[in-house]
Amino acid sequence: MSSSAEKVYSNRPAPKKDETRVSLFDRLRYYLPTIIIFFAVLLLWEVLVRALQIKQFIMPAPSSIFEAFRASLAQMIALGVYTGTEALGGFILGCGLGIAVALATARWTAARETLLPLAIAANSVPIIAFAPIMNNWFGITNQTSKMAIVAVITFFPMMINMTRGLTLVDPSALELMRSYAVNEWTVLREVRIPNSLPYMFNAFKICSTLALIGAVVGEFFGGTRDALGVYITQEAALFRFENSWAAIVIACLLGIGFYVLIVAIERLVIPWHASVRKTEE
Repeated sequence: MSSSAEKVYSNRPAPKKDETRVSLFDRLRYYLPTIIIFFAVLLLWEVLVRALQIKQFIMPAPSSIFEAFRASLAQMIALGVYTGTEALGGFILGCGLGIAVALATARWTAARETLLPLAIAANSVPIIAFAPIMNNWFGITNQTSKMAIVAVITFFPMMINMTRGLTLVDPSALELMRSYAVNEWTVLREVRIPNSLPYMFNAFKICSTLALIGAVVGEFFGGTRDALGVYITQEAALFRFENSWAAIVIACLLGIGFYVLIVAIERLVIPWHASVRKTEE
């Protein structure tokens, strides 16, 4: 090796620390207080139930819920898959329609003035009013009726957030595009849609929880025993409250998993956005 090459090699910076390991440690340290509080609440719950001798129908102990969950794990998974399918189907339908309407309202003022009042009116109606109607339309045991309920309650948040993202655009960006004499479709594709992505993912996060709420509440008004809502109500009616709470745990896990999946997709799609960069610091 020549002396010049040796000099260049010797001046190279030393290898950095294992950034992956440091990042993992930082993440664990960040979530450690949450984990501690979670288990502390479970422990306090268990102690209070036993010390105060609270009846099972009022509040079962976490150990009883866990035992019921473990004893019927296969059934709990099947319940989660059934209701999760309804929530996902309604989520896709409602969010898809919300995005389509938002694109129309952002492009045409007449569409905004016509469709926005209808969307507000639909959002004002509670789930319990829609459930019997949807069951009558599609059948009480048909999953489509629950998907329709979910679609109705997820449509409005998606449409409103997407419309804000499409319309609240930096005026200088619009002036720049118009200085090149591009048409409105190009402005929509190159400026408005990229600007709306953070708003869209915020709406996805909101709708992910609303979808589970809509699916479970819709099942309270009838369905097969394969559904979480039906199972919860029937088990509670039979005073097997630990089974009802185990099903509620499944609903919570579904909601958390749904939310985390959307956050992961958001980081892949818009890693340039400030909100994503802040969570990664």
